[in-house]
Amino acid sequence: MSAPVTIRPGRRRTSWYRLLLPWCAVLVARTLANRPPARIRGVLVRLRGNARPSTYEEAARARADVVTVSTFCAGEGCLPRAIATALLCRARGSWPTWCSGVRVMPFLAHAWVEVDGEPVDEPQPAGYHHALIRIPPKERSAHQ
Repeated sequence: MSAPVTIRPGRRRTSWYRLLLPWCAVLVARTLANRPPARIRGVLVRLRGNARPSTYEEAARARADVVTVSTFCAGEGCLPRAIATALLCRARGSWPTWCSGVRVMPFLAHAWVEVDGEPVDEPQPAGYHHALIRIPPKERSAHQ
């Protein structure tokens, strides 16, 4: 049985050299998405480093760039889309909160990024999914 796939709005045209970094992020994300959740979490925790928290606009731009280069991420590929969005933000110097969780009735697993508790460009409102794994930016001390 196959699942219906829809391409969500947000895909845009841009020059090829601006798509190179998002394409690399998608390639790494597609590979990482096939690993167990503990491995994904471990890799993302290490990669976030001491990056500053992303703004909503930065995360939304990264997500739009990811769905521009990958029809899979633009459709039902929420896990690689969320990983690629976080990786692209990190490559640009920031880190959103990466989340993986579920909706209970009916059961559905989902992955997304959020900024200040607000899901970035997701069709569902905050609180619709319950995060089981959350990787926020590291807390920064006052002297940094």
